[in-house]
Amino acid sequence: MKKKFRKFKTDAAAEAFVANEDLSEYDLSDMVPMRFKLRRKDKSVSLRLPEQLLNAVRSKAKRIGIPYQRFMRRAIEKVVHSLSEKRT
Repeated sequence: MKKKFRKFKTDAAAEAFVANEDLSEYDLSDMVPMRFKLRRKDKSVSLRLPEQLLNAVRSKAKRIGIPYQRFMRRAIEKVVHSLSEKRT
């Protein structure tokens, strides 16, 4: 009987697991293929933030295991998407 594939709290934990484990020992039958649509990031923004806010952002990003700039981009995308849904 194959081992069950466990869930991970962070991307870093999942990456470490995949790098060090033999995946042929695991039951991957319930895995679902995923396609990621990556949008090109062709613009750069400089933003001044209070140090306390930046430290909070970095702390939250570290807790969920992603870079803080990706965390900020996701937060902005979420708010913009939420606002656009309310208007329609």
